[in-house]
Amino acid sequence: MTGQRSDARRNYAHILAVAEAEVAAQGAQASLERIARVAGVGSATVRRHFPTRKALLDAVFKQRVHVLCERARTLQDEHDSRTALVEWLRELLAYSLAARGLADVLSYEPLQDEVTQDSCGAVIGAAGASLLSRAVDDRAVRADITVDDLLTLIVGIALATENYTDPKAQAERAFRIAVAGLDATGA
Repeated sequence: MTGQRSDARRNYAHILAVAEAEVAAQGAQASLERIARVAGVGSATVRRHFPTRKALLDAVFKQRVHVLCERARTLQDEHDSRTALVEWLRELLAYSLAARGLADVLSYEPLQDEVTQDSCGAVIGAAGASLLSRAVDDRAVRADITVDDLLTLIVGIALATENYTDPKAQAERAFRIAVAGLDATGA
């Protein structure tokens, strides 16, 4: 964004604010055309700032993802590495339920042509990998578990429970069942 004209920066900020509201209301499938219409710009302007839906969604979730990554760094110093990992995964799940669309963004990661080092999935993955590595080193978590496994688990729980009457309760139940399988002594 550096080097852009001030009107382009204002357009970007306004489009992003509208996109945040639309994604909160409609989830990851929020209409780019509606975002453009509500923002009072053409769809080409939206696409110039956000060439793909994933780029738009990454921008929408960037700040909260940053907070989750900072939280992972803080938890890295916890005495019990398994508890730290589980606590961070629980926070990631809670945010994925609260922020419609984040689970969809994280599930985009197999589309390698759109993955960049600063995409939400890559940044979340790196933060989780650090916590997981420490828990594996401490033999508190099974060594065959990868950060991709954990992200798939969180995304799956968030997407599978989002339409329940009480998604948080159902997600927490599924999470507790899944976490039991992380134990280093588990099969």
